[in-house]
Amino acid sequence: MSRLTPVSWQKFVQRMRELGFKGPYAGGRHPYMRRGDVTVIIPNPHEGDIGVGLLRRILQQAGVSREEWLGE
Repeated sequence: MSRLTPVSWQKFVQRMRELGFKGPYAGGRHPYMRRGDVTVIIPNPHEGDIGVGLLRRILQQAGVSREEWLGE
């Protein structure tokens, strides 16, 4: 069982697209991505790597399991 690790913004967006999300689209203060009727607000690209805590919260909002994210 692998652990979540910090991920760059580009790799995050790439993996979300692989999981069926479209975007990112320009939002108010932050961009967002969509899959069906699920909208997930994501951090701005210039903020650096996405930490494990924030990644976990984003995946929970997106309805993506840890195993699905890691491709297990």
